[in-house]
Amino acid sequence: MSLFGASTGFGAGGFGAATTDTHNPMKDVEVTSPPDDSISCLAFSPPAMPGNFLIGGSWANDVRCWEVQDNGQTVPKAQQMHTGPVLDVCWSEDGSKVFTASCDKTAKMWDLNSNQAIQIAQHDAPIRTVHWIKAPNYNCIMTVVASADRGLIVYQLENQPSEFRRIDSPLKHQHRCIAIFKDKQNKPAGFALGSIEGRVAIHYINPPNPAKDNFTFKCHRSNGTNTATPQDIYAVNAISFHPVHGTLATVGSDGRFSFWDKDARTKLKTSEQLDQPITACSFNNNGNIFAYASSYDWSKGHEYYNPQKKNYIFLRNATEELKPRNKKW
Repeated sequence: MSLFGASTGFGAGGFGAATTDTHNPMKDVEVTSPPDDSISCLAFSPPAMPGNFLIGGSWANDVRCWEVQDNGQTVPKAQQMHTGPVLDVCWSEDGSKVFTASCDKTAKMWDLNSNQAIQIAQHDAPIRTVHWIKAPNYNCIMTVVASADRGLIVYQLENQPSEFRRIDSPLKHQHRCIAIFKDKQNKPAGFALGSIEGRVAIHYINPPNPAKDNFTFKCHRSNGTNTATPQDIYAVNAISFHPVHGTLATVGSDGRFSFWDKDARTKLKTSEQLDQPITACSFNNNGNIFAYASSYDWSKGHEYYNPQKKNYIFLRNATEELKPRNKKW
């Protein structure tokens, strides 16, 4: 029986009695040989590839590939290096290549079959993100860019890519992450935007009723409610949408992940608190595995950095916990 099947105890506390282990309070599966420095990005292989492979980039200047077996175990397969921290990774449509973006101002294409990487781009500053877009018929016809001045620019990618709309940020504080969501016809419909203020905005591009359909919600905050017990507020480090249900995961500097149903405006689950921030997350292509990375996010500066602290990547069964609900929050 597959460990990732719905009938197993994988990722649901089914590995035994309660534990005081704070690095893995959810008792999820640990990925073998994680990076030696903070993990900046995770990406699962596309549907065209048989099985599941996970790519992760880190501030140790490396990008690693693991095979995720049916029993939940992970096998390190290959590794490539940049001369600066790796900030983002993505897969080609057929899964034969991985693209990497780095603080060394370059982007590389990594051929997994030959295990060779070549430089494909050179910029004047670090490259923050990299994405694969199918052509000539684009799979994703929209992209959204969040700028340093808290503005948002939406681009349409059909035919000749061009600026579609500029949007004032629905959030008051610095943007941290952004993710596009699709409608029931599998077309881009809007985006979720996370900030350092422990808040996420759900924004539709062409909503029937903008005042009603667009909204924000608080997340990744402590339970303090008054001056005697003030509320701690943490950054939303990453957002990922479930590929089947359209529900979403957020991960934060508070060391927790949360699952949400944006349509029902319902929180589905919040994890126990890990002993360090969660910096990245990703769903596999059929949505039954949720990967998340535990490592320092520098939200408290250099004085809180502990080079002896181990970094982790965990795998969790996402089959049941991400199913939509009907309850309103």
